[in-house]
Amino acid sequence: MRAWAVVENGQPLKEIELPTPEPKGTEVLLEVTHCGVCHSDLHIWEGYYDIGGGQKMSLKDRGVTLPLAMGHEIIGRVVKLGPEATGVKVGDVRIVFPWLGCGKCEKCLAEEDNMCSVAARSLGVYQNGGYGTHVVAPHPRHLVDLGNLDPAVAATYACSGITVYSAIKKAMPLKPDQPIVLVGAGGLGLNAVAILKAMKHENIISVDVSAEKRDAALKAGAHKAVDGSGDGAAVTKRIMEAAGGPVPAVIDLVNGTATARFAFGALAKGGKLIQVGLFGGELMLPLPIMAIRALTVQGSYVGNPKDLRELVKLAQDGQLSALPVATVPQSQAYEALMRLKDGKVTGRLVLKAEAA
Repeated sequence: MRAWAVVENGQPLKEIELPTPEPKGTEVLLEVTHCGVCHSDLHIWEGYYDIGGGQKMSLKDRGVTLPLAMGHEIIGRVVKLGPEATGVKVGDVRIVFPWLGCGKCEKCLAEEDNMCSVAARSLGVYQNGGYGTHVVAPHPRHLVDLGNLDPAVAATYACSGITVYSAIKKAMPLKPDQPIVLVGAGGLGLNAVAILKAMKHENIISVDVSAEKRDAALKAGAHKAVDGSGDGAAVTKRIMEAAGGPVPAVIDLVNGTATARFAFGALAKGGKLIQVGLFGGELMLPLPIMAIRALTVQGSYVGNPKDLRELVKLAQDGQLSALPVATVPQSQAYEALMRLKDGKVTGRLVLKAEAA
């Protein structure tokens, strides 16, 4: 197999040859047709997360090894089955659930693979992903039929889609007319708008520093868009003006020091701040205020296979507006990654393989 891989952190991806995996047991080998380009890929390419206070968390210390074909928003065509794999056949095209765990612990057996604390094995992070020509799914239950959905759009559901779907479920329950704030109007933010619209939510406020992305959020169905640039206190004020007061829920899809501060400041009593993004930094919290105002700050990490199946059904039923996507050849993975790094992407870039 070929892969456009990270060989050295912070350096251009290189096209390399790797052994094509041989599926064993319940494993399924797929030939990649599409793969979304995600901000998480940028962190992996850089080799660290910013954890605030001038400190960095090395991905090498977390078990990420190079060379690595990144990419976790994967559509693939089944090309070979392990001897114990059932429920799919050669030629089937499937969305690949990438957030794999050990497969044996209580969390994994309950289909909460993304919460496994025994052995993370996520595709495109701890093992080769969709920037390569082939991937292996450990079990057919990690494969979801996309039906007649556009594969370039459906690929985004494996990360961008289920990440915001899971976060929205944590922010609920809310009445349809209660304001919910989405910080960030990139791929995650636009998917979140589409999902909330499908849930018949009627008060969606999008926050972004980019006027172009704010416009995209409004076109996607956000009811109001707020400029997220400048002084944090001013952004908090703009959010509350748009909402008519403090808000019951903010989903921070950027999750940097600045965004976390202005999001926290906008919360109503009993409000929830759901932290999703991995931009990095730190948040200093006034502990008495946390108690007096009964506030919740909660992390949300991707989603599980059930989330993916539910989201795909929502899309197949015609209730979910498609995220704006642009396809580029898989061989141009590095150029696509740099476009994302430079903030030149509205919606999602999706790599399209020769096999598509």
